[in-house]
Amino acid sequence: MSHHLQFYIDGQWVEPVEPRRLAVIDPSTEEAFTEIAMGTAADVDKAVAAAKRAFTSFSQTSKAERLALLKRILAAYNDRFEDIAQAVSREMGAPLAFARNAQVSSGRAHIEATITAFEQMELEQTRGTTTILYEPVGVCALITPWNWPLNQITCKVAPAIAAGCTMVLKPSEIAPITGLIFAEVMEAAGTPAGVFNLVNGNGPDVGQVMAGHKDVDMVSFTGSTRAGIIVAKTAADTVKRVSQELGGKSANIILRDAAFEKAVTKGVLGCFGNSGQSCNAPTRMLVPAERHEQALAIAKATAERVKVGDPRAEDTLLGPVVSEIQFDKIQALIETGIKEGATLVTGGPGRPEGLNRGYYVRPTVFGHVTQDMTIAREEIFGPVLSILSYGDEEEAIEMANDTIYGLAAYVQSQDIAHARTVARRMRAGTVQINYPAWDTFAPFGGYKQSGNGREYADWGIHDFLEIKGAIGWG
Repeated sequence: MSHHLQFYIDGQWVEPVEPRRLAVIDPSTEEAFTEIAMGTAADVDKAVAAAKRAFTSFSQTSKAERLALLKRILAAYNDRFEDIAQAVSREMGAPLAFARNAQVSSGRAHIEATITAFEQMELEQTRGTTTILYEPVGVCALITPWNWPLNQITCKVAPAIAAGCTMVLKPSEIAPITGLIFAEVMEAAGTPAGVFNLVNGNGPDVGQVMAGHKDVDMVSFTGSTRAGIIVAKTAADTVKRVSQELGGKSANIILRDAAFEKAVTKGVLGCFGNSGQSCNAPTRMLVPAERHEQALAIAKATAERVKVGDPRAEDTLLGPVVSEIQFDKIQALIETGIKEGATLVTGGPGRPEGLNRGYYVRPTVFGHVTQDMTIAREEIFGPVLSILSYGDEEEAIEMANDTIYGLAAYVQSQDIAHARTVARRMRAGTVQINYPAWDTFAPFGGYKQSGNGREYADWGIHDFLEIKGAIGWG
């Protein structure tokens, strides 16, 4: 039975208070493939009330009980692996191989990392006669985006469960089917009633209501900086904790001692991954001025090898972007780059050749980009790379840090000591040196307008814990 027109509240699949619906669009065809129910403040009230009731008992469960629940969730998630992969491919246009190997696998990896971290974690420590108690923060509102739906759902839900919190999840209404399947996973795992609740809806009608709700103790939000500011302002009236992972415009410094061709090639592919729809993508490539033309030639050749097309075709590397709104925004920014004088190296406006339907974007590289250009400053969220030149290393670091964002940064060098020196000076929450493997135990979060708080493994668990000093305990 499909639960697309229902919400999961207090351990039951329930009808919305008001019968409101939204079509879910397959971005590869521009056609609706299903509908979901859209919630209102009344649905949020029901879900928060269920979470508040459940908190009384769930907050008192033992570490062993919560670990057992996490392991059941992992098993139920693995049972639905292919269903989730098919859904994420359909709702956001991810190629099936990428959906399986990156999108759905990331969710599994976060649950596994949370289990490992929680097994090693102490929830009490003694300092003299004082005992420090780490306790669940309370009822949590979890608001997740469409670009990495399983990644963001699991790296919020799993640590919240570990901490002993109860929660209401609002997935993105643009890519909501994976969230509904995840609710089925939570049900199959035997999650106690009210501990996990799901309400679909848009930002104003559900997300903001959750953020401002008097019985919500914490908001964990991932999305745009614009929306994050609204969430923080809404939450301020009730002085609740707000953890945010927001936008990015990450610089990729290719130092003079880097393996240049390899560094440029991997940088292009890193920018284009997930159709450019990653907040931490290396979208600004900084290269030595004397090698700028060489970088353009390598980037052009790399971009033109990238196959864009049907997500269900085996040779597709990039599918469409998620929606018409995103497509139009990306097209406008590509046009702006041309108007402001950047060199269009490859790609450009319009769909790739042979694709007349679907929100497909041509993999685009701009050269001779300067710091004042819009495409160097605004988050594009599509397969668009800007290549900038620097003179000396000081200028490269200054350019990299000259942004309102600070989510991620990238440094390429064959001299690891040199790379570490530069990494220390990058004003970003994550610095990746020489394109390392993804690490689910590294803290993830931003400086500046990229947010606050940290996710992944024990870092994420701590975000959902209060700290109590019990003086005289000893």
